[in-house]
Amino acid sequence: MNLALAVKPSDSIISFRTIGRLAQRALYLELQCYPKPGLVSPWDSGSHADMDASAFLRSIAALTDYFPAIASAGAESAPFSPLQDLGRAAEQRMLQATSGANTHRGAIFHLGLLAAAAGLLNATGVSFSGLALGQCVRERWGSYIEREKNPGSHGHCTWQRHGVKGARHEAAAGFPHVFDIGLPALRVSLARGADFPRAMVQCFFALMAVVEDTNLLYRGGIPGMTWAQSAARDFLANGGIFQPSWFARAVDVHRAMVARRLSPGGSADMLAAVLFVHGLQGHAGA
Repeated sequence: MNLALAVKPSDSIISFRTIGRLAQRALYLELQCYPKPGLVSPWDSGSHADMDASAFLRSIAALTDYFPAIASAGAESAPFSPLQDLGRAAEQRMLQATSGANTHRGAIFHLGLLAAAAGLLNATGVSFSGLALGQCVRERWGSYIEREKNPGSHGHCTWQRHGVKGARHEAAAGFPHVFDIGLPALRVSLARGADFPRAMVQCFFALMAVVEDTNLLYRGGIPGMTWAQSAARDFLANGGIFQPSWFARAVDVHRAMVARRLSPGGSADMLAAVLFVHGLQGHAGA
């Protein structure tokens, strides 16, 4: 993949607005996913006393201009610093819309980088198929992402306490959990006849089973993350969404997660990224 080609945004096959709409759609779908243990949905607020579904909807609306803007910056092959500036401005709009609740900081980071990659690949005539979007993030911005620190963030705190690198390492590596775990889980479920809501649940549990989730670590330490991963693996080992009592089993995990005040927000961010990539590749016929 040659990312040094001349960039001509006017030749884009998919508009920046379309990339933005697909990113927002991914966030709407992620919100709708239920049961999604410990997390906010239209049914309840999970382990979050400071936010609900209406806050998420306001947050998504506040990001309307962000994703097209960062896709446009990607099409210009912008360095990492301008992308950061766009992300920080988007975070401020999110916080204003939610009265200070952190509804989408991780999604702003992950989906923003993937939107920038989509803008760059689109402008250079490279297909979105396969691992291309993740590879683009890794090759163009990966080394800069790894160097950046965010003192005070949950991810930085858990890195200091437990040595888990979290969201920045995931992005710098080209989103391996998105492409190696999440997308296959979603697409295999669909191929086996699951409807999209069920396939999202299967995808989420597949991610929760393996992601070293810094949100879980921040709230529950290593024991909390280990418990959540084990619960997800047990759900999948018993057939996941393809066994008759799947919904009740998933709700049981959700209730147990809430009782422990655990929240696998990192896995939710990965789910949103999976849904975004799936939508992009489907729209582009990749």
